[in-house]
Amino acid sequence: MITRVQDEPVSKTRRKREMHELQALGLALVALPESRLSAMPLQRELLDAVLEAKRIKSHEAKRRQLQYIGRLMREVDPEPIRAQLAAIDGGSAQAAAAHRRLELWRERLLTDDAALTSFAAEHPAADLQKMRSLIRNTRKEQKEGKPPRAYRELFRFIKECCG
Repeated sequence: MITRVQDEPVSKTRRKREMHELQALGLALVALPESRLSAMPLQRELLDAVLEAKRIKSHEAKRRQLQYIGRLMREVDPEPIRAQLAAIDGGSAQAAAAHRRLELWRERLLTDDAALTSFAAEHPAADLQKMRSLIRNTRKEQKEGKPPRAYRELFRFIKECCG
């Protein structure tokens, strides 16, 4: 009976795939704003390399810098970095979805008078008198082609009511 040794060498294809994944992770780090980078769990040398890559304009130089970042990332555990990036992406997706829901409420309130009743049912603490006034002002503003001051104010009020 033949038994396999636990310490078999990793194939060249697998090593290359892992290197490309680390380079892609490095590219995601380069795409982040510096304020987000400072919150990432990065070693100083890796952080410096990422900041340098952000500064480089030449395509070939940037490619070499990304390879260098990939090489540096072989020495660190990429999982905390991946988790942090996933949290950032998930957070921005949730924020975008919440923003979209607020915009939908605003559009429904402006186009359908019955939407105010359903909004009041979902948000009983909302000041309906102020809401009606904002809706009326927004409609008047849109009809006269004025700048969207009341339109924005209505959005802020809906956001405040939805918490």
